[in-house]
Amino acid sequence: MTIAIRGATGGDVAAIDALLRISFPQPAEAQLVQQLCIDGDMVLTLVADDEETGMLAGVAVFSRMAVEIDGKPIAAVALAPVAVSPSHRRQGVAEALIGAGLRHLGDAGAMIAFVLGDPDYYERFGFSTEWASGFASPYAGDYLMAMPLQDGKMPCGVRGEAVHAAAFARLGGDQ
Repeated sequence: MTIAIRGATGGDVAAIDALLRISFPQPAEAQLVQQLCIDGDMVLTLVADDEETGMLAGVAVFSRMAVEIDGKPIAAVALAPVAVSPSHRRQGVAEALIGAGLRHLGDAGAMIAFVLGDPDYYERFGFSTEWASGFASPYAGDYLMAMPLQDGKMPCGVRGEAVHAAAFARLGGDQ
């Protein structure tokens, strides 16, 4: 299998929605992506195309966050959701999407990325609960992780709020 990573286009909307709906037990992630788009909070959506079949193999979505250190806003994003079609799982598709997205966002000036997920999975990319500790978030705890995107450098200072886009509140959280 050969995959090609690219930015999503309007022509991908239906395929992304279908992929999210088959990848998760509830439609919440598909609805999250729709709302992020409607609200203008989408920062980057990458898709992986299977070059042999033309099928959409996966998607990774990054949205804007409001994050402060020492009372100053810093450029931050949230990674969520990530989905891979059942026929393409365990073949490196998610890793390729996440890696490409983090590199692109770091190159574009983002300082930090957050993710809410399984530490055993996301630590391989450099996410850790330690980087997220001290930020005020309704998601704070064992599954909120962060990683600096500027060569491992985190801005110094008192960590303030880390607020996800409003669409995340509809998933059952407060922010």
